[in-house]
Amino acid sequence: MVTRPEAGDPKRYFVFGCGYSAGAFLRTRVPEEIVGATTRSAGKAAQLRALGWPPFLFDGGAPGAGIAEALARTTHLVVSIAPGEDGDPVLRRHGEDLRRHAPSLRWIGYLSTVGVYGDHGGAWVDEATPPAPTSKRSRERLEAERAWAALADDLDRPLAILRLSGIYGPGRSPFEKLRAGTARRLVKPGQVFNRIHVDDIAGALAHLASACTSGIFNVTDDEPAPPQDVVAHAADIGGYACPPEIDFATADLTPMARSFYGENKRVANMALKRAGYALRFPTFREGLADCLKRQNAHPPHGISK
Repeated sequence: MVTRPEAGDPKRYFVFGCGYSAGAFLRTRVPEEIVGATTRSAGKAAQLRALGWPPFLFDGGAPGAGIAEALARTTHLVVSIAPGEDGDPVLRRHGEDLRRHAPSLRWIGYLSTVGVYGDHGGAWVDEATPPAPTSKRSRERLEAERAWAALADDLDRPLAILRLSGIYGPGRSPFEKLRAGTARRLVKPGQVFNRIHVDDIAGALAHLASACTSGIFNVTDDEPAPPQDVVAHAADIGGYACPPEIDFATADLTPMARSFYGENKRVANMALKRAGYALRFPTFREGLADCLKRQNAHPPHGISK
């Protein structure tokens, strides 16, 4: 078993999978706190290095060069890599490093999905709701959650599992499709989705990591809403033409896009609030207003305000 570290030691973060959400989290940290972050590409590694974040290449196919040494100095680990048919790639390639050679580790944060709850016909679910994933990717997530829980138990370390709802934020909001003329308002009666602004993912991670809080947390907003209403609101506040409604039953969708509508639930977030975190963007209205404000402050591709 790894020797328990002292709580007062300086924080040193390592992130597996420095994508949109994990990158937003690292921007809340000072560079001196960041031991490393992984990416699949050399080009992205150069971008991480320019931000002062030590990059490591890792694609899950083999242990990443230098990662074991970085994990030996890590106090707070954030995992934001999707599992596959053969399990979680981090545990597969670096699980033994964490078990045997991570003496400073004192908290693990694992980013999962509310998809593990499956379909509930629009009813409310919370962390006490038994998982019943319907899609293959959600079943793999649940297995990964359980594998990380087993590791945390073996190490006697706190593990926070953050189950994320639909992620949006600057550069990943309805405004991009509205601007490009590709936004659609699909209507499936009774269908709702929860969402979460990327800054609230970063904030929740920072909050839970600061106190080494353990548990399962639904990281989601307060208002499940029909997707067509969200697009309409974005069009209204952004000054775009509102796309016409399209019947979901006859819409031309990829199998992946259609599969998202196969699950319908309202996800509660009281565990996160009881842990002391207050959402910056409690509904899509506040979140879209923030996205629009940032878009206008930094117009994409030279578009004027």
